[in-house]
Amino acid sequence: MEILHRLYDMTAFGEIASDPGSILMLALSFFLLYLGIQKRYEPLLLVPIAFGILLANFPGGGMAVTPSSDDNGIMQMTIIEIAKEHGIMNMLYYTLIKTGLLPPLIFMGVGAMTDFGPMLRNLRLAFFGAAAQVGIFTVLLSAVWMGFSLKEAASLGIIGGADGPTAIYTTIILAPHLLGPIAIAAYSYMALVPVIIPFIVKLTTNETELKINMKHQDKLFPNKTKIKNLRAVKIIFPIALATVVSLLVPSSVPLVGLLLFGNLIKEIGSDTSRLFSAASDTVMNTATIFLGLTVGATMTSATFLNGQTLMIVGGGFLAFAISITGGIFAVKIYNLFAKKKINPLIGATGLSAVPMASRVANEIALKHDPGNHLLQYAMSSNISGVIGSAVAAGVLISFFG
Repeated sequence: MEILHRLYDMTAFGEIASDPGSILMLALSFFLLYLGIQKRYEPLLLVPIAFGILLANFPGGGMAVTPSSDDNGIMQMTIIEIAKEHGIMNMLYYTLIKTGLLPPLIFMGVGAMTDFGPMLRNLRLAFFGAAAQVGIFTVLLSAVWMGFSLKEAASLGIIGGADGPTAIYTTIILAPHLLGPIAIAAYSYMALVPVIIPFIVKLTTNETELKINMKHQDKLFPNKTKIKNLRAVKIIFPIALATVVSLLVPSSVPLVGLLLFGNLIKEIGSDTSRLFSAASDTVMNTATIFLGLTVGATMTSATFLNGQTLMIVGGGFLAFAISITGGIFAVKIYNLFAKKKINPLIGATGLSAVPMASRVANEIALKHDPGNHLLQYAMSSNISGVIGSAVAAGVLISFFG
């Protein structure tokens, strides 16, 4: 009986039974794994995050991230001391996440996989990527009114940019104690882009607007200025934009700078092909794995199951919806004064969820008109949204950091 008792104590059954919250977190983990594996909602990030939650909420495994405080003094420890006293997951978290290293590395990979060509060919559409950032600042003000501090409200509002790494980077600097809920809200809503965008579009647009054919508009009102050497422009653009951003919003350079660097090594071509391959493949995939696992490991029952988390999830959805709506209404206002009309779906793609938002917009357009292919036009606004959300994050960090 003593042996059986010791065997039972060795398992996690007793501690799980005494903490019903851990059971709810395990259920959340299984649900997110289902969404990532079966439904294929952002599997590259939801699967690592969900598995990180799973590992963190089994008692005795020592895989949960320990929040830093004056009591444990973890921020004053060396990497080896953290690994020895708090486990390998804490070592990874405080080395890779707390320092803000991984989000910029992921942005470098995103830049390497992004073609700025559609945006450069349709620069006027890029402004709607800026209009879609309205959700960030609207929810920021609302969150302050609800009782969040300015730093917490800024971290909550950035979810409206629909960019997981940007949300994580901003939260690491401004409100690290909210990292788990904000990360899961950001990535969950990114995964639900195919559901949320059609819902908002249905509420805010009509049949006539959705049938606006962008190629037909180009034939009626052709662009007067054409790019003669697109490759040269693609190479100059990241260098020029990095210079401008560095001068105007220096705090956004870790994100925007590496995004543009990744794009630059892609556009140079064969001379930097090895750098491009590393940024878009090896570095990107490695950073994604560790980001997902460590962020998931912050989400224990003690830190996640509270009223504040519910407000973050609700506020995140509001930020997301307002950003989509803001982009759509920016197009509507533009169409009141312009001869060359723009399909409101272009405004709906001002989010950073590249290229999913553009694909969803294209599918909606094709349902209303099988000949209305607007993917390339939507990418213009979509790509500018990536840059816009990173710049917005830099502004928030400058003001509240």
